[in-house]
Amino acid sequence: MSRLFLLLAAVSLLAGISSAQEVYTNFIRQIQLPDELEWDVDVETEGSQQSELPINPNGARFELWTVKSDPLTSYLLDTTYVNSYIPVSEVTISTEDPYEVIPRTRADRPFSVNIVVDGLSSDPEAPDAAKSVKLLRHVQSYGSTGDGSNINRSQATLLTQGSLDSNGTHTLSYAVTSIPGGDRTKVRGEERFSVFSLEDYEAPESQLDSLFVQIWPMAESVFDGLSGGDIIKGRAPDFSISLIDLYPDSWTYAQVYKGVPQLGVNGTIVPGSTLLVDGTIPRTEELDVTDWDSVIREDGDYTMEIITVTPFGSDRLAYISFTVERTIRFNGNVTSVE
Repeated sequence: MSRLFLLLAAVSLLAGISSAQEVYTNFIRQIQLPDELEWDVDVETEGSQQSELPINPNGARFELWTVKSDPLTSYLLDTTYVNSYIPVSEVTISTEDPYEVIPRTRADRPFSVNIVVDGLSSDPEAPDAAKSVKLLRHVQSYGSTGDGSNINRSQATLLTQGSLDSNGTHTLSYAVTSIPGGDRTKVRGEERFSVFSLEDYEAPESQLDSLFVQIWPMAESVFDGLSGGDIIKGRAPDFSISLIDLYPDSWTYAQVYKGVPQLGVNGTIVPGSTLLVDGTIPRTEELDVTDWDSVIREDGDYTMEIITVTPFGSDRLAYISFTVERTIRFNGNVTSVE
């Protein structure tokens, strides 16, 4: 029996399943192969420690779990496999969103995947499991409104499979996601990249590392109660704004400016039309807007836009043009009788 001990680090919990008001217990499960003897060790959200059991010749699998107390729910956060000659690997995913807890991006944005492989043997006589690893790419939709909290990842679709035969960093770049869906602007789900060791006479095929990126849909907006071409002759009418699928990190607002629609114009923000989203999943809201006469005091043609600001920049979700005509004009003649 090898006396090799593994140094383990517990990672931060996924934001989608943790909050300051909920109680979680974290533990690492060490599974000795081939007999699958299990040993659990409680861990903090950060830190490191040696494995409780020595690593057998067949290796061991390590699983990082967190358990929510109410309702009692278990989540598998990460897993890795260790063996005396099996290589090691680490998967990282980069997007334009700097959110640190879990990689995420929008359906229309690019992302890249880095796979670092170390420990592959260059000896032609070495077993295949020491010379190569397998890379799998899975995609899984959350459906039209899902947030990924209760999905069964064993039902994900295997999109591609390949081999990595050299040490170092291997980078894969994707212009947009491949999550299935008819409307490509509205797909939501995840892409998972996993590195596996190869099966041989001494060790089974085992996952060395895995990471997924969450993909969220593009936002949209609809006006209700105010239409393009309306002529406002008195008090500004009350209206509502439907905000659909706002990105988890976004600031959205309505603005008004005089003139025809133009991209990139900084207008006056409409009172009561702003919404700040700082969360882990998209948000849908309806805002009721009243008392906004202060932004259309003068007669003329106006444009109102819904703008959303995300890590990817500013986007116009919707716009309408309307006219303000409050000045009363009289046409006639003035006469006098002497």
